[in-house]
Amino acid sequence: MNRRSRSLGVIATALTVTMAIAGCGRDDDSSGGAAPGVTDDACPNAIDKDKGCIYLGTVTDLTGVFKGVGEPFTAGQKTFWDEVNKAGGIGDYEVDVTTYVKDSGYDPEKHAELFNEIKDDILAVTQSLGTAHTNAILEDATNESILVGPASLGSNWIFDDISLEVGSSYCTEAMNIVDYAADQGAKSVAVVHFPGDYGDDAMVGARIAAKERGLKFTDITTGTVDGGDDQSAAIGALLKAKPDYVVIATSPKEMASVVGGSAAQKFTGKFIGSIPSWNSAVLASPAGPAIKALYQQATSFPAWDADVPGMEKMRAAAGDQAPNDWYSIGYSSGYVLKAVLEKAIADDSLDREGMVDAANSLTGIDSEGTLPEGTANYEGDPNEAAVRVTQLNKVDEAASSKVSVAVEPFTGKTAEAYEFTEPCYLQK
Repeated sequence: MNRRSRSLGVIATALTVTMAIAGCGRDDDSSGGAAPGVTDDACPNAIDKDKGCIYLGTVTDLTGVFKGVGEPFTAGQKTFWDEVNKAGGIGDYEVDVTTYVKDSGYDPEKHAELFNEIKDDILAVTQSLGTAHTNAILEDATNESILVGPASLGSNWIFDDISLEVGSSYCTEAMNIVDYAADQGAKSVAVVHFPGDYGDDAMVGARIAAKERGLKFTDITTGTVDGGDDQSAAIGALLKAKPDYVVIATSPKEMASVVGGSAAQKFTGKFIGSIPSWNSAVLASPAGPAIKALYQQATSFPAWDADVPGMEKMRAAAGDQAPNDWYSIGYSSGYVLKAVLEKAIADDSLDREGMVDAANSLTGIDSEGTLPEGTANYEGDPNEAAVRVTQLNKVDEAASSKVSVAVEPFTGKTAEAYEFTEPCYLQK
């Protein structure tokens, strides 16, 4: 049973509408192209002026709490498609990911407004940053059969036909963190997290694993998203609970405040952060020494210096780009949409419905080592499709992106056995 055979009721109740689009391939008698976002005219900065253009949209955060993710992620995606275009594009087309880039400022309402501004001009969304933010456009995208690549690791994407999820979810990541902590002898864990879909997804995963492993569990929220430097309430709750390990699911700013503030009050527990909690800039903050001593990052993606073919290509293409793992993940995410486009073109179905069909026929892709094994098994059912691997990175100032592998990729016993039947954050 693939994802297209199931209801989207958990996330969006609307049915996918069949788009009546004439033709699938290039139409030499028309300058308009075969589908929204597909033109016979060349891309604005085309390498080959004789090729048509496929426009992909981006709605991201370039000015808000996660601009440290959105900026490099967007730059990495541009580099990936620049390299594809230099190599001849895809079929009769080059790909444009710069014309329709919009900044939501990490505001879900604005995110939806911006999607509506560009949706008639794009074939698919190559980046939609934020879990709640992507949920805000999901019904409209479903109604119009627009594939979306979430720059988010919510556990909900595996249940959705139009989502091109990559990597382990925040929920799975947190399960693995807690299993690791239990294996190190921990007796108690806490989660410090943003309220909302991202933070709640991590919290629920940690809670599930803590119950499975018999650990004392404490749930601590930051109060608001983008809570800033004043995390005294969260720090106070943490000092009271005195956990052996802390899962932290915030932005880097709050992570630095919590780790630094707790350490200043003699807290010695270990912190392991969800993937978005890290940015190397925190090392220059007053919390830098505490972060070096107490913090690790959880992720399912290889770090900048990884010795795999795709990362070697990424580093060569990056030029003078400062090493940044969000840039490399943005670059790596391109492999998925490239595979979908290639399949749609091979099927003579380069339109929105054809893209959705192509995506949901994939049983995996070759990302040249840049994405975790099992990525893009969209033909499988949700539980089968869930990626469950996590690695832990330590702060390493000698590494290009300031982190290196501390614990090789693993799947803990909780995540291995867990059956995904609904998004974790709905279990809050």
